[in-house]
Amino acid sequence: MFVYIVRRLFAAVFLLLVVSAITFAIFFLLPRLAGGTADSLATQYVGKNPSPESIAAVKKNLGFDEPLYAQYWEFLRGIFAGREFNYGPDPSQCSAPCLGYSFKDHVEVWPDIVNRLPITASLTLGAAVIWLITGVTTGVVSALRPGSLFDRLAMGVALAGVSLPMFFTGTLSLAVFVFNWPVFTNVYVDFAEDPAAWLQGLVLPWSTLAFLYSALYARLTRAGMLETMSEDYIRTARAKGLRERVVVTRHGLRSALTPIVTIFGMDFGLLLGGAIVTETVFSYHGIGEYAYHAIAVNDLPKILGVTLFAGAFIVLCNLVVDLVYAIIDPRVRLS
Repeated sequence: MFVYIVRRLFAAVFLLLVVSAITFAIFFLLPRLAGGTADSLATQYVGKNPSPESIAAVKKNLGFDEPLYAQYWEFLRGIFAGREFNYGPDPSQCSAPCLGYSFKDHVEVWPDIVNRLPITASLTLGAAVIWLITGVTTGVVSALRPGSLFDRLAMGVALAGVSLPMFFTGTLSLAVFVFNWPVFTNVYVDFAEDPAAWLQGLVLPWSTLAFLYSALYARLTRAGMLETMSEDYIRTARAKGLRERVVVTRHGLRSALTPIVTIFGMDFGLLLGGAIVTETVFSYHGIGEYAYHAIAVNDLPKILGVTLFAGAFIVLCNLVVDLVYAIIDPRVRLS
């Protein structure tokens, strides 16, 4: 098991390097392959009617005049050792982990992401608990009573939840529960300042986001349980005289959870990296909203930093999922 964990850790580090290289190539190599030059890239950050001297100065300060491999090496080295940026009269030191320096705001990207992380983490953690409990429970009950009224109603609601996009359900919930009937607030308050206000401000985005994901998890759990409950070892467990609750939870649900855990790790890591649509709809200044505005103004260091941050979370969550496999499925430990 120790060797397995070490091997997965090395694979995670290698995967992060690959993600960083591909992301860097998308933002800096593809424009040049499409005909862009260092001067054209620098012109985006000079302003209106730039002079050749100002373009040359910006190109030198941003490092666009260096080879791409040198730019990538400086970016990679900054993550571990920090970098020095020379955007103004005085050089600025970006301490490790340095994910870049904003071309527009001239501030470090990493502190901005860290300051917005509590909002995104609060939104993701609360919604994940709700959609995991409601989705898995609904799927199990529907699988144990296939064709019943509850099954038909639950799967109909799940189909609606999967079909309706987040920007529609989020906007509708804001219109109904914030503006027409002010049951909830749409303001994020730090938990340390006022726990009650923190909860009131997050209940609506939690519920809206969980409605989308719990619908998917309910359908997946139902399909997995229907397949698992028809297996031979389930009939053997019943023949041994085990209680139905033990058969369902210890033998049926445990086997059906493997694909659920896989998808949960990916969804959770992706949302921790930035729930762009949810935060934009509810005007929460988290990592997703940060990425949205960075894309709108074409601030490459911010976009690159958020992409690597999200990639790191997804890789980490998948690593945890691989370790959880050994707990819920003994066959993984044997292999």
